[in-house]
Amino acid sequence: MRLFTATALTLAVFSTSAFADQTSGTIVAYDRLANVIVFKDKSVWTLDAKTMVPSDLQAGDTVTLTFNSDGDNGAKPATELHRD
Repeated sequence: MRLFTATALTLAVFSTSAFADQTSGTIVAYDRLANVIVFKDKSVWTLDAKTMVPSDLQAGDTVTLTFNSDGDNGAKPATELHRD
């Protein structure tokens, strides 16, 4: 019975569908008021209002964004930003 409970618990933990994704890029534009970043590849990323952004972030910086996919709706706003 213990083995069954442990197995069921392990499967429940690892079967969640909300896994974070990451993307990296070089910033060409950053709008602090709209919380929007544009990468060199022309992809546009929205930042969550709670995302910590370095005060000296600027064009030319390379960053990694962490976000959650939202199925057919694209991606939710980035929750983390790390300068590379």
